[in-house]
Amino acid sequence: LFLAVCAVGIGGTFQYGYNVSIINSPTQHIHKFLNETWTSRYQKELNPDLLTFLWSVIASIFSLGGLCGALIGGSMAIRLGRKGALLMNNIIAILASILMGISFPTGLFELLIAGRFLIGINSGIGFCVQPLYIGEVAPKHLRGGLAMGTSIFLTGGILTGQIIGLRQEMLFFSPVLELLGGEKHWPLLLSSSCVPALAQLLFLPWFPESPRYLLIDRGDELSCAKALKRFHGSSEYRREMEDIQRECFALDGEKPKKPWQLFTDRGVRWQLITVIVMTMGQQLSGINAIYFYATYVFEQAGILAEKIPYVTLGTGVCECLTALSCGLLIDRVGRRYLIIGGYLLMTLWCTVLTFSLTYQELYSWVPYLSMTCVFAFILSFGLGPGGITNTLTAELFVQSSRPAASMIAGTVSWISFFTIGMIFPFIVNGLKQYCFVVFLLECFFVAAFIFLIIPETKNKSFLEIKKEFHKLNFGRSA
Repeated sequence: LFLAVCAVGIGGTFQYGYNVSIINSPTQHIHKFLNETWTSRYQKELNPDLLTFLWSVIASIFSLGGLCGALIGGSMAIRLGRKGALLMNNIIAILASILMGISFPTGLFELLIAGRFLIGINSGIGFCVQPLYIGEVAPKHLRGGLAMGTSIFLTGGILTGQIIGLRQEMLFFSPVLELLGGEKHWPLLLSSSCVPALAQLLFLPWFPESPRYLLIDRGDELSCAKALKRFHGSSEYRREMEDIQRECFALDGEKPKKPWQLFTDRGVRWQLITVIVMTMGQQLSGINAIYFYATYVFEQAGILAEKIPYVTLGTGVCECLTALSCGLLIDRVGRRYLIIGGYLLMTLWCTVLTFSLTYQELYSWVPYLSMTCVFAFILSFGLGPGGITNTLTAELFVQSSRPAASMIAGTVSWISFFTIGMIFPFIVNGLKQYCFVVFLLECFFVAAFIFLIIPETKNKSFLEIKKEFHKLNFGRSA
C-alpha cells in the first residue's frame, strides 16, 4: 500500500506542487527571453505593460489549465479507471515538458504558454484522481494516513521545486556553477516535469486498479479479489471485500453521477456544502498572505537579503514535515480535532501577526515575534486544513458520487486559487497588515462550521459516514 501511494503521488500532486514552485525562480530569465524574442521578431522593444501582461499569462494560465483538468478528471476516472486516468495523464505532462523545453531554442514564447497550460491540466487531473485512488485502496483504519500522501507529495513537490530552482554557489566545484535556476538552464528546469511523469509510467503499472472501482463500477469481482489480495494479503482481504460488497449492494447498481446531479440530490446536500466550504476555506485561509509577507518579516528580523531564499526554503521544509506529522496523527487523533485545531491556531497567529506587524518598530523583539508567527501559521495550516481537506473530500461520499464530488472540489479549489491571486494584491494594498483580520475571521468561521456540521470519520466505512449525514440531509427523525 505504501509503495502504491508513492507510485500514485509522484505523478499526481507532486506535479502540482512542483510546477507551482519552479516558475518563481526563472522569472528574470523569462522576462529577458520575452524581450529578446519580441525584438528579434518585430525589430522593436517590448512595451513594459505588454511584458507584464505576457508574464501574467505565463504564470496564471497554469491555474486555467488546472481548472480544465479538474473538470475532466472525474470523467476520466470513471471511463479509464483511477489507475488508467493517472497513466494517461502523464502523456499530457510529457507533451507539456517538450513544449516548454523547446520554447527557448525555437524562440517561440507561445510554446511556453501552451506548455504551462498543459501542465496545469495535468496537475488538475492528478489533484482530482489521486485522492480517489488512495481513498479507495486504503483500509478504513489506515485511510487517513494513506490519504495524507496527497498533501505529503504536494508539499514535497513545492520543496523540491524550491531546491532545484535555487541560484547558489556550489563551492566544491570550480568554476562556480548554478542549479537549474540559472539563466542557461531555465528551459531544463521547466521541462523537468517529465521526470515525475516518466517515473509514474515506470512504476504505477505494477500496481492494481482500485478494487472498489473494479467491483462497483465494472462488476469484476475476480479482479477486485486479486487486487485486494495484492494490497492486503491473502489472510486480510476478505474483510475489505465484504465492506465493498455491502456498499455495492446499498448502491443497487446506481451509475456514477454527474457533478450537476449532486446539486439536486438531497442525499448529499450537506456533504457537498461541507466540501465547498472546506475547499474555499483552505485556499482563502491566508496562507498566500503569509508567504507574501514572509520576505518583509525576514528582512525586519535582520536576515540578509541574499540569505532570505534559504529561510524561505525553511518554510517549505516546515510544510513538508507537518504533512508527514499529520499523516502519523490523523488516524489516532481524528480528522475533526486536527482540522478544527488547525483553523483555531491559524486564527490566533493571524491576530498576533496583525499586532506584531502594526508595532514592528516599537520594540526590537517584535520582528522576531512576527517571524515566529509566520512559521507557526504554516505549521498550523499543514497540521489542519492543508492536509485534512483532501482526505475528507474523498471520505464523505460513496462510490457513485465520489468522482463528481472530486470534480466539484477541484473546480472550487482552482477558482479560489485564481481568485485569491487576482484580488490579493488589492487586499494587501488597501488593508496592509490588517488584511490578516479578514483571514482570521474566515479561519474562525470555517472552524465553527466544521465543529457544528462535520462528524468524525475516523475508522468508519463510507456507508457509516453516509448514515451520519443522513440525519442532517433528511432531519433527525429520518
